[in-house]
Amino acid sequence: MKITFLGSGGGRFSAISQRRMTGGFRIDNLGGKNYHVDPGPGALVRTYQFGFDPRNLSGVFVSHAHTDHYNDAEILIEAMTRGMTKHNGTIFGSGSVLNGYEDWGPCISKYHQSKSKSVVLEPGKVHEVDSIKVKGTAIQHGDPEGAGFQIDYNGFKLSYTSDTGYFDGLAKEHKGADILIASVLRPGEKSIPGHMCSRNFIDLIEEVQPKVAVMTHLGLKMISNNPVVEAKNISKKTGIKTISAFDGLSFNINYNNPRKFRLISLKDVESSMHSTSHKLFNSGRRNSYQTSFKNKEFDELSIIKRN
Repeated sequence: MKITFLGSGGGRFSAISQRRMTGGFRIDNLGGKNYHVDPGPGALVRTYQFGFDPRNLSGVFVSHAHTDHYNDAEILIEAMTRGMTKHNGTIFGSGSVLNGYEDWGPCISKYHQSKSKSVVLEPGKVHEVDSIKVKGTAIQHGDPEGAGFQIDYNGFKLSYTSDTGYFDGLAKEHKGADILIASVLRPGEKSIPGHMCSRNFIDLIEEVQPKVAVMTHLGLKMISNNPVVEAKNISKKTGIKTISAFDGLSFNINYNNPRKFRLISLKDVESSMHSTSHKLFNSGRRNSYQTSFKNKEFDELSIIKRN
């Protein structure tokens, strides 16, 4: 199994500015199948730029009805179904994404659901699809129907929190995870409603005890705070190998020894540098602070205050 991040940014202002890409991530060769998770703005373009083919997808996951998670879902579904001409694949989505809930969604039209199997992600409910079992997991976020998930492939478990605040019982949702991928918007100990910070992630890792932890969906403040160093500090505090995702991060998972792998930095064919370069990091840090303050944007905080 290979995991590749076609984006590591998160939150509406990271998505608008594209200081980190927001294409979600791919899970390839999982029981011979390929899946795209939370394909936000640019997912289709990033798929090609990092050398993948969206037509070989077996499924698309969309955790909740926020644009930075669903924006490119329908065009990927069209690729998966050969332009909506063939029945193929599975669409995994929250109730709000697939059916709509009050002001949320639907984010994928009935037309785009018509050529694939649709699976509603609900906390605690398990679905067997292809050669995997998919369990929906609870989140606390703006979309009341949103959900994370845990994939079980022959006893090997990969968990994805999606966007969520930390809450009692979150660790139970992801119990037994070998790989824990989490949305960690902010560094340090100050979280905002509906999102985790580094302190929350430390608590979650210590409770779940995964083999490997990955933080992604990084907000402007996290991006400006050097998330690689943040991940190293989390590793030291928890004793669990923790990685900060970056645009183009790819690694193969050994089911028998998931701690042992080599990080690969895929080159974006359209760019000479990506989010791991010092030049881009320094530029991004400067621009993130200056532009966000100038426009009164800082992660989701300004939106919350205005409402």
